[in-house]
Amino acid sequence: MDEKAAARQTIDSNAQTLVGLSHRLHAHPELKFEEEQSSKWTAGVLADAGLAVDIGICDLPTAFSCTVGSGSLHLAICAEYDALPGIGHACGHNIIAATAVGAGLALAPLVDELDLRVSIIGTPAEEGGGGKVFLLERGAFDGVDAAMMVHPAPYEDLEPRISAVAHFGVVYEGRASHAAAAPALGVNAADAFTVAQAAIGLLRQHLRAGDQVHGIVTQAGDAPNIVPAHAEGDWMVRAATVADLDLVRPRIERCFAAGALATGATVSIEDVAPIYSHMDHDHGLLDLYRANAVALGRTPDDDNEMTFSTDMGNVSLAMPSIHPCIGIESGGAVNHQPEFAGACINASADRAVLEGSLALAWTAIDVASGPLRTRLTSRNSG
Repeated sequence: MDEKAAARQTIDSNAQTLVGLSHRLHAHPELKFEEEQSSKWTAGVLADAGLAVDIGICDLPTAFSCTVGSGSLHLAICAEYDALPGIGHACGHNIIAATAVGAGLALAPLVDELDLRVSIIGTPAEEGGGGKVFLLERGAFDGVDAAMMVHPAPYEDLEPRISAVAHFGVVYEGRASHAAAAPALGVNAADAFTVAQAAIGLLRQHLRAGDQVHGIVTQAGDAPNIVPAHAEGDWMVRAATVADLDLVRPRIERCFAAGALATGATVSIEDVAPIYSHMDHDHGLLDLYRANAVALGRTPDDDNEMTFSTDMGNVSLAMPSIHPCIGIESGGAVNHQPEFAGACINASADRAVLEGSLALAWTAIDVASGPLRTRLTSRNSG
């Protein structure tokens, strides 16, 4: 039996376990850095298969690593399992976790004959926490030659447009007063946000293609008859590259400064997560993944221009990486909609778990046994 047939057999024999993991994560969504059960369940499937798992790596309690083999080619497969506030697994991280585990199980019996080392890395807090950035900085990816993962989407998009993004909190401090008896004595922190958002709205006309800004006000007063003395919100600014982000972010911050200037409030802006970089897709890896996806009956849609951000972008600037999107039938819903969350456990999502696992495993096999191996391993030689 050849390696790809053996990988398929392993995934077929573990199909119920992998789909069960996806459904279990989906039924118990946990937010960034709080994925206590999700990380244990994901790591647990690997441990139950007899693989050694190191939980709580890099001072991140919900991160883990499972490394099998000691070959000269080291590949990492990333698992994500955090959910979104209010709408659960509307980005399908339950599928991501299960595909990573499936690929790891499929490759584990093959590592010796492929001269391969495989690390399944559990990466918490992709949704605005920057888990992979911390893992990179703290050594979890040291010695890795290439990294891979798949992400569910409404269609098959192998090279999604992944933007750089900054996540930051904005806080205005004003002065409380009676809104009717002594409004002139108040400094309205909520009004500062109104001015800032109006300024951002006017600025949008002058932003470049690829620049985006969006956010929410999370607190803006306690009662209508009290002038709000405190207001705060969470904001994101995106751009095509990190260099572009460095250009657009100061323009947005000046809009928030305008709110303070106009109202007399003070403003503070602080990052709430590391900067996510743009994604540098490795086309050699991507060509192999594409061939395997097509062999599994999937049809890539190269006309889509899906845009989002992920901390996998930071990984891609440190080593060759891919982050293809695997399509599920979502009835027209897109990621981060409640309807998409519902689609992430339908029959097509379950199929994506198994075929995504196999596509990743087959890609790893092709890398290990083909000419791309030399380019990847030469990065870490010497």
